[in-house]
Amino acid sequence: MPNFDYIIIGAGASGLLLADTLGNDAFFAKKSILILDKDLKNTNDRTWCFWEKGNGDFDAITYKTWRHIFFAGKQLRQTTAIHPYRYKMVRGIDFYKHYQSKLKQYPNIIVRHEEVLSVAQKSDFATVHTTSSVYHTPQVFTSIFDYKNLKKNSQYPILQQHFLGWVVKTEKPIFNPDEATFMDFSIPQKGNTRFMYLLPFAANQALVEYTLFSETPLERQEYENAIKTYLTTKDSGAYEILETETGSIPMTCYNFHQHNSANIVHIGIAGGWAKASTGYTFMKTNQNVKKLAHHLKKGRKAIDFKTKNRFWFYDLLLLDILYKHNHLGRSIFESLFKMHKPQLVFKFLDEKTNLFEEIKIMSAPSPLPFIKALLARIF
Repeated sequence: MPNFDYIIIGAGASGLLLADTLGNDAFFAKKSILILDKDLKNTNDRTWCFWEKGNGDFDAITYKTWRHIFFAGKQLRQTTAIHPYRYKMVRGIDFYKHYQSKLKQYPNIIVRHEEVLSVAQKSDFATVHTTSSVYHTPQVFTSIFDYKNLKKNSQYPILQQHFLGWVVKTEKPIFNPDEATFMDFSIPQKGNTRFMYLLPFAANQALVEYTLFSETPLERQEYENAIKTYLTTKDSGAYEILETETGSIPMTCYNFHQHNSANIVHIGIAGGWAKASTGYTFMKTNQNVKKLAHHLKKGRKAIDFKTKNRFWFYDLLLLDILYKHNHLGRSIFESLFKMHKPQLVFKFLDEKTNLFEEIKIMSAPSPLPFIKALLARIF
């Protein structure tokens, strides 16, 4: 006998957004929904950023916005206005508080802080074992992600977007509060795709992040040394570290859908919702939870929900290149921003371009690596 109609495992971005979408829709008002997460989600453990035209769903909790972005490569250094887009930042703690408060308004949603030990598919339902309970449900949505599944595959390359960032308060006013550094490739590449990512909150305060697209993470000290060197080159003077964040996002076109079953469906990063070529996940997750809710309202099975499109193949070609020739990342991204306005690049990464615009985008970098990657995939 089912305990709940839906069980959502994980109270991160995908779990909370899905719960809120279901809770806010009268269609699901009679569905009992349980959210499970061992963590209280009461710390500022991460930052989500995205670009958007005009007002959006997260304006009430947006911490900072920028109207200009800075990009630097080996030969290119440019600041560009991104109107009609704005680059927006949401802090984890603000997101958690906002959505935890909203969920309390829905009488059909319960949140419990229990560690999930296992999720199992039975004949026509799923069983969830936690440290204190056993639940039965016809539908589990889980955001539990396991790198082990990725490493077993040989068909798709796997890179990681891994990073360490400091929120620093500097002695000198060295930052431009209206300019976000999207990618600064002017730092040593060391055979990889490495860049600095900088989000200024004031002239003397910013999030400074050392980011790589590569196969394996570094020792913590190497990230920290890179940030120290970067701040020194900017003549920051003395500085105080206010917060630290670290992370690793899988960059792969791996078929996450194969791990779904009749009553268990993966969401968020575990469902392959991260943009494979960049690691951006937040807005794609927001879009996918709405599509998933619409899918369910149509009476369709959750296992049949898929998000794959032609942009998946574009991402696959780029990852094929970076997996074999990781050092080419700087030149590829530099060519995009040298040849095109950031508005077109953003539109492409949002997967909203038409075929003509996509040809323009893909003609910017040297075509030879992409031709080789395409031929390798065909043959």
